Amino acid sequence: MTTSARFELYSFWRTSATYRVRVAFNLKGVQPHERNVNLDTGEQRGEAFLKINPLGAIPALLDNEAGASAVPITQSIAILEFLDETYPSPALLPTDPHGRARVRSLAAMLVADTHPLITPRVKKYLTTAGGFDDAAWRAWQIQWFTTGLQAFEQRLASEPGTGTYCHGDTVTLADICLASIIVVMRVFKIEVANIPTIDRIMATCEKHEAFAKAAPARQQGAPQP
Repeated sequence: MTTSARFELYSFWRTSATYRVRVAFNLKGVQPHERNVNLDTGEQRGEAFLKINPLGAIPALLDNEAGASAVPITQSIAILEFLDETYPSPALLPTDPHGRARVRSLAAMLVADTHPLITPRVKKYLTTAGGFDDAAWRAWQIQWFTTGLQAFEQRLASEPGTGTYCHGDTVTLADICLASIIVVMRVFKIEVANIPTIDRIMATCEKHEAFAKAAPARQQGAPQP
């Protein structure tokens, strides 16, 4: 693993989106300098961070070699594709157009259709203006994790492109995004039943050092057992 002064990653130990970026950096063999933004204390809504990402969302990546006119890279998928273009090996997307489209489609099911529904800003709205109590919020989480993962399982189980991993026999963006949902579900102590293909792929990913090193419990700021 090469420690790089080139990249500064604004991160938080628990977030699904930050986990994705950590896995990608690990796969590429590059270690960014991490700057912790404490979501639990609302640091993401402070003036300093809002200058980096006006949405107040984690992660954000600064490329110190990009020059004064460069802007921070936000959105985890954009960061993953940037890293894949900057460090082409190992590739996170297949070489053929149909394979690339499938991987992007699978990834989007998780990062666009599932994960956004359980982010802290959604929780804040639902538990204030929406009137949700803790039980209603947990039911909301279970509903959308279950809906997203069962649809994902159906695709993995029925489509011929599925292999050792979500697409073929090498890690792609789809596996990174899948693992990011599973690890945050574990933080919330939520399980989804009857997803055997997902469970098999996740078990394989967790044997990979790039995923193991990115585990939320291993990050600075994580609660100690």
